[in-house]
Amino acid sequence: MSEIINNREYRQKVLKELITELHNGKSAEEVKERFAKLIEGVAPSEISEMEQALIMEGMPIEEVQRLCDVHAAVFKGSIADIHAAEVKKAEEIEGHPIHTFKQENRGIESLISKNIEPHLEALKKDDSKDIIYKLIEDFNLLYDIDKHYSRKENLVFPYLEKYGITAPPKVMWGVDDEIRDAIKEVKRLLINYNGDKESIACKASETLNRVKEMIFKEENILFPMCMDTLTEDEWFKIMEESDEVGYTLIEPKTRWKPERVSLSKEKTETVNESEKEGYIKLPTGFLNVKELAQMLNTLPFDITFIDKDDIVKYFSQSEERIFARTKAVIGRSVANCHPPASVHIVEKMLEDFKSGRKNHEDFWINMGPIFVYIRYFAVRDENGEYLGTVEVTQNIKPIQDISGEKRLMSE
Repeated sequence: MSEIINNREYRQKVLKELITELHNGKSAEEVKERFAKLIEGVAPSEISEMEQALIMEGMPIEEVQRLCDVHAAVFKGSIADIHAAEVKKAEEIEGHPIHTFKQENRGIESLISKNIEPHLEALKKDDSKDIIYKLIEDFNLLYDIDKHYSRKENLVFPYLEKYGITAPPKVMWGVDDEIRDAIKEVKRLLINYNGDKESIACKASETLNRVKEMIFKEENILFPMCMDTLTEDEWFKIMEESDEVGYTLIEPKTRWKPERVSLSKEKTETVNESEKEGYIKLPTGFLNVKELAQMLNTLPFDITFIDKDDIVKYFSQSEERIFARTKAVIGRSVANCHPPASVHIVEKMLEDFKSGRKNHEDFWINMGPIFVYIRYFAVRDENGEYLGTVEVTQNIKPIQDISGEKRLMSE
């Protein structure tokens, strides 16, 4: 029996069966006993393969996402420590993305234990305006977690997808979105406080538990899996692009400079300048690469282009950028750049463009002080053949506010 248990394929099969049993209604306690008897240790990579297999076999991402907290609780205390040394090494290197992610997690845990939880206890005894204001401030700070999740989704996940690891990122992204929504809901309840302190305390505690659970999943499943998969060069690129997204509660004190990557970069920078200044001939003129890039970046809106195979090929970097973009999205499937809850809308729109049923689609979103207008256009050649889709995103609030006429130049 021990030979079977130690067989990796059989262990993977058992893991899938356990999740399926949970899916079919069994409680965590019911499967824990079987889990303890049959499984001695579970590597993060095996959890990844398990989720991937379940989704490939037809289980909806939303179902795996719903089970995420349950199976994490089952695995807690049983995940093998085989990658601990490698993760620990990265964790100790200041400026390494893993070190930064973990420092952020320590900051989040500190905010929860030193501020939010004591304030929630105080709320149960005294729902004064002062304690309500303190909690609003706490949850405003906690929502800074959005930057932590955004770096994970827009910088780390693309590299996992490159290696064929697609299901766990989609599941985790979905849970990230649920946590974001839960934090916003707690803030809304606090801002519109109506005296129901028990309801708010319950909702807030549930949200904090989900945040803590995500920290566990990151540090015991995601980060070891990433360290086992990504190269040093890829970690360096993640570090370089992290500033654009931002950080949660902390700022890295130093930048990580692996010697091999630094030397590689120095060699890259010696490329012949004349090659960079080559001209691109267009039907109505010609531009060199620098002129073209800066012209597109100067336009007062964001441009993103995906090719006919739905692969992200280009995005502009205007100063008025509304949604975060990092170079890691280049070469990535556009379906993997959207949360699971909205990816079906993107897929339907692209299907309409490719079939010729539509040539454009518009969306608009009210985001507080800005009004975001998002337009999608099918790009076709002179024969009508589909080449890809261009997305144009703009804050049109200043345009909406225009009235009268302006015929003279500003002073």
